[in-house]
Amino acid sequence: MKHTSLLLGISAALLASCSTNEPQAPLADLNMPVVQTKFTADPAPFVHDGVVYLFTTHDEDGAEGFQMRDWLLYTSTDMVNWQDHGPVASLRNFRWYQGNNGAWAEQVVERNGKWYMYCPIHGHGIGVLVADKPEGPYRDPLGEPLVWQKEHWDDIDPTVWVDDDGQAYMYWGNPNLYCVKLNEDMISYSGEIMKMPHIEDYQEGPWFWKRDGHYYLAFASTCCPEGIGYAMADGPLGPWEYKGHIMDHTVRTRGNHPGVIDYKGKSYVFGLNYDVFRLSNHKHAEQRSVAAAEMTYNADGTINEVPYFLDAKLEQVEPFNPYRRVEAETMAWGYGLKTAQALASGPRFDSIFVTDIDEGEYLLVKGVDFGKGASKFTASVASHLYGGSMEVRLDSPSGKCAGKITVPATKDVFEQISCSLKGASGVHDVYFVFKGNARQKGNLFNWDWWTVE
Repeated sequence: MKHTSLLLGISAALLASCSTNEPQAPLADLNMPVVQTKFTADPAPFVHDGVVYLFTTHDEDGAEGFQMRDWLLYTSTDMVNWQDHGPVASLRNFRWYQGNNGAWAEQVVERNGKWYMYCPIHGHGIGVLVADKPEGPYRDPLGEPLVWQKEHWDDIDPTVWVDDDGQAYMYWGNPNLYCVKLNEDMISYSGEIMKMPHIEDYQEGPWFWKRDGHYYLAFASTCCPEGIGYAMADGPLGPWEYKGHIMDHTVRTRGNHPGVIDYKGKSYVFGLNYDVFRLSNHKHAEQRSVAAAEMTYNADGTINEVPYFLDAKLEQVEPFNPYRRVEAETMAWGYGLKTAQALASGPRFDSIFVTDIDEGEYLLVKGVDFGKGASKFTASVASHLYGGSMEVRLDSPSGKCAGKITVPATKDVFEQISCSLKGASGVHDVYFVFKGNARQKGNLFNWDWWTVE
């Protein structure tokens, strides 16, 4: 085990049988980071056709400094359950860069049916990739950086906005702020690079957007620790007026990088912290996690300050529909678990599956709407040797056991295993609780998808 049960206040004894009925884990009431299976940073959310596409950077496991090689994608329609789509681009997409580190804070926007990913490679400028869909594949249309001011290393953290008149702008920079007007092709720019006047408390990580006629620039405020500050303007090129903090500086985290969206009638600010890493380690290392919170505006367009993420609010905006094929890597909480690409024996070579499953760990899907009731649960699973079991529990890790499947040795071949469900009606938080045996060391089994009927 990876001490998950201990950290969440759940003992192995409480999970020993389907008859236990103990209180829910304490962390379930906190606004923890939205991804726990990988270390993510630099959130870049984008809303398209009713879906939030959350692009992130990726801190490699175990690194103390910045070790960043690829960019990840997660999606959600309810703001609490997120599906992992794995790496969608990496440094290898840029053949002109020969290094193995430096995949820093990107942003992705859609225009005219194409998706454009603006990628800073630390010390080598800002490149751009393009794809026909958000999950890629992405390609480099230029074969060189879009922007690279070689006299300094300021060229990081690009943010792009397409204004109502069709003119696109890209801001970026640490510690200085720069801007260019992008052409309609989104991979070239017109005019000179503009160095903007300094904004009070600005450090890095700008995020540019427009709402109700006001232009906004949020940013990581002066280090260290960084908060999230913001400025407003009447035009896309400023002048920018500093307005204060969306989230104040706090010693509870260190760095930050904002992303702001409106979605289904609410506004949200994304940022980053170290709260997942600190569940098991109290030293400092660059093992960051993306978090989100609701954000509100005043009548004059100014933004009400949001408390630190753990104290803030992030509610589910619609129930989760289980009557479909649900990818197992869709979750609200899965600390201790990992996700990986499908094995050659899996049903699809490009799919993601849940792995690193240990005794007593669980995966949580919030707000699952079973309607009048589901009577059958099916999961696609694979085990190398000993296997294990999966319990479907309602409303807490030790709540009502609605069903249980046993995963035998499948020699890594994914098989569909089913069980009956009892009491699965209405809306419930669903905890998939994993059990093993004394002989099994390490990963119990891999899990690709599930469905109910």
